[in-house]
Amino acid sequence: MTDTDERVKHFLTTQDWSVDELTGLLELADQLKADPLNDSLRGKSVALLFLNPSMRTRTSFQVGAQQMGAIAVVLAPGQDAWGVEFAPGVVMDGDAEEHIAEVAGVLSRYVDLIGLRAFPKFRDWSHDRTDSVIKALAQHSTVPVINMETIVHPCQELALMQTLRGRFGDIAGRKMVLTWTWHPRPLNTAVANSALLIGTRFGADVTLLCPSEEYLLDPQFMDAAKANAEASGGSLQVSHDIESAYDGAEIVYAKSWGALPYYGHPEEEWRLRQHNKHFIVDEAKMALTNNGVFSHCLPLRRNVKATDGVMDADYCLALDEAENRLHVQKALMMTLAGAK
Repeated sequence: MTDTDERVKHFLTTQDWSVDELTGLLELADQLKADPLNDSLRGKSVALLFLNPSMRTRTSFQVGAQQMGAIAVVLAPGQDAWGVEFAPGVVMDGDAEEHIAEVAGVLSRYVDLIGLRAFPKFRDWSHDRTDSVIKALAQHSTVPVINMETIVHPCQELALMQTLRGRFGDIAGRKMVLTWTWHPRPLNTAVANSALLIGTRFGADVTLLCPSEEYLLDPQFMDAAKANAEASGGSLQVSHDIESAYDGAEIVYAKSWGALPYYGHPEEEWRLRQHNKHFIVDEAKMALTNNGVFSHCLPLRRNVKATDGVMDADYCLALDEAENRLHVQKALMMTLAGAK
């Protein structure tokens, strides 16, 4: 592992962890799935900071901590906790009452782990792409920091991979389609970035399917995925053709995201988006696959992103993936806390 703060290990992105380390987390998650209750974190505590809404993340971390004897404290800065400023050197004459330096310093003295969910602001991608908010927390924290979704969603990556390993075993060489889907508004690219990274990391032949070049992911993630594929023996290709992308696929993973050239300008992006409702995942597209499975991180708008028929099919693994968030996060908390 590498870490942002040399004093402590963090989980900000799976790219900072080796494949062996990630595999170890997944193997521990399998053990915890089979035997969920233990006292490995008794006496430990975790602070969960949510700057954005959550259902699965909040519930799975809280329940996971409880199942291992730990206490989880949920905080929503700006709502039930003071608003936080993350930028360095700023004159704090706005709404924020505390700086992340003090927030991280105080919480590090109270708890053993800190999780943060902080979506990008959808104003300036040149800034948001640096992931500065969680990096600021990691810089000032003296305990491990867990990324609960920023511009990547590494916990979702682990859950997806545990789900796929449970169905296929090794996914190396299997055709995985990461498909853009329509949504009424542009969304965060985090899950798409993460699916691209973890699929190529474990050797899948990944096809990124999207309507046009405007929907390509940020070069930092495209380049990382290419490097991952070269190292793992997998591959990465981009397609704008639905039928050829689905043809022979064994894994279909769907997510909607915004076109980065129009980041922060949803009205302009709508000119592209309005014409692409046909990217919905439906039974006809899944029939083109090689008995493929389908999954999504959830939440999902039925009959917008995927049809009822797909979501209710035996090949839909979305609920399995959601469940596995619990197991992989427990493995992650144990590992970061040094628990046996």
